[in-house]
Amino acid sequence: MKFASYNIQYGFGLDGIYDLGRIAESLEGADVIALQEVTRGYEKNDFADMPADLAAFFPNHFWVYGAPCDLHVAAGEGGFPPRGTRFQFGNMILSRFPILSTRTILLPRSRTVSKLNLQRGATEALIDIPGRPLRVYSVHLDHVWIDERIAQIRHLNERINAFRLEGGSVSGAAEIGLEELPLPEDYVVMGDFNMVPESPEYCAFAGARDGYYGRTPRVGTPVDALAALDGYHPGSYSWMDPGDHGKRMHLDYCFVSGGLAGSLRGAHIDTGSVGSDHFPIWAEIEI
Repeated sequence: MKFASYNIQYGFGLDGIYDLGRIAESLEGADVIALQEVTRGYEKNDFADMPADLAAFFPNHFWVYGAPCDLHVAAGEGGFPPRGTRFQFGNMILSRFPILSTRTILLPRSRTVSKLNLQRGATEALIDIPGRPLRVYSVHLDHVWIDERIAQIRHLNERINAFRLEGGSVSGAAEIGLEELPLPEDYVVMGDFNMVPESPEYCAFAGARDGYYGRTPRVGTPVDALAALDGYHPGSYSWMDPGDHGKRMHLDYCFVSGGLAGSLRGAHIDTGSVGSDHFPIWAEIEI
């Protein structure tokens, strides 16, 4: 199966043009897609309903959208935007297989004085892959403060590992005539983590590297797909400054549970895509 993650920057590319078509084209062939910076009711992209518009490009995919940030928008003159419009900022997951349930996990945040700090979250999707249900998370962490990212990383990992105890989005479903949801141990976590490899927050998620043994896959600690396949090289990047293409950083990741580490078959970053200031990260996993 092919997994892809893409922070699509409200639909605006490196050239500043809003174009969802080229974003969809760059994700062609993906079985499961995690998107970040997906909005509804945002003035800068003409109040587009991005989840619905993106879903139209993938008619054979199921999809869910989670918006941890949700704000009132005043009605405009002439009825546009209409009364009741809300600005929503969040994550989206699309899947060729049915999405049995979803949750939006709110991540810790602190009140800033002058720098924008939107409520961040992780969208969880329980996907009904035949013979092997799987959890997938689309994640977007704070972009300003390392301490906040570490708090978010720790909270996220706690929720991921508590899934089987919590029962996902519902338990005891038989009482209302529904089937009980599967509780898979394995998961894929994709998104814009706003951290660089081997940073403190990266190590808080993937574990610190041992001087002799490196990182040993273990239950409860995610595995960086690209690192596991020796996919990093000097100068690797997944983000580029639109105003200065010489400024590049690696900020986007695909992590898998320890049980899936041996099933990784490939991982790469598509730096040829121009639909955002980020680039899609791909992973191929034998399911």
